[in-house]
Amino acid sequence: MQSVDMNSPEFQAELEKTWQFIEKVNKQFGFVQNPDQEVNEGVAMGLARNKLIYGKRYCPCFMVIGETPEERKKADNRVCPCKPALEKEIPEDGLCHCGIFCTPEYAQSKQKEKELEKAVHQHSRGLTVEEAELLRDKEQLDGDELESLMEARELGMVKFTLVDVREHMEYQMGHIQGTDELWPTSQFYDWIEKIQSRKDEHFILYCHTGSRSFQVQNIMKRQGFSHVGNLTYGIISYPGSIVRG
Repeated sequence: MQSVDMNSPEFQAELEKTWQFIEKVNKQFGFVQNPDQEVNEGVAMGLARNKLIYGKRYCPCFMVIGETPEERKKADNRVCPCKPALEKEIPEDGLCHCGIFCTPEYAQSKQKEKELEKAVHQHSRGLTVEEAELLRDKEQLDGDELESLMEARELGMVKFTLVDVREHMEYQMGHIQGTDELWPTSQFYDWIEKIQSRKDEHFILYCHTGSRSFQVQNIMKRQGFSHVGNLTYGIISYPGSIVRG
C-alpha cells in the first residue's frame, strides 16, 4: 500500500483541491457541512489520500477493494459523492455515511444538540424551553442531563414522569428526588396493563445501573409508548439529590 506524507506539498495541494470539490458538491446539491469540523477534516483528508493513491476520491469510510483500476471498478467502490449517499442516506438520515455532507436541517439540529450538551455538562447556563424539550426527547440520558431536566421541570419548562423500576426495598434505600412513580420489574405485568392508556405521555426510567430500565424501555416502545427515555448508567451516575427512606 502506498504511503502518503500529509505534510508534503503534493498532499497539501490535493487537500486544497478536495476542499474545493466539497464546496462544489455542497453548492450543486444544496448540502452543508457537518457542524463538527473534526468530521469534515477527517473525511477531507481521507478523500485527498485516496485521490493520490487510487486516482479517485473513494469514500474513506469504506475499504477500497481491488488491486487494479479494473478490479476496483468491478467492485463498485463508493466514489464521492456516492450513489447510496445521494439516493438514500442523505434524504433519509440527513447526512451521508461519512457525515461530511448534510442537509441544512440536520446541521441545524446537530448544532443545537452541541449547544445543549455544552449547557448541560458545563452548567454554564440554564436550559431554554426548546433545549429542555429536545433533551427530554432523547432516548438515552446521562446523569448530568437528567439533573438539568429535573431543574427545568421544577421551573415549569417541561413535563415528564420520572419512574424508578427497581424494587420497593431499593427505592427505600435511596431514590432520585422528584421520582414520580415506582414500577418494580418484579411486578411488570401488573403495572404495564394499568398504564396502557398513557402511551402518549413522556416517561424517563431509571434503575441501579441502567440495565433493567433499558429492558423496560424497549418493551414499552414495542407496545406503542411514544416517549420513553432511560437514565443510561442508572442512579449511581446521578449527581443530583437522593432521598433516603
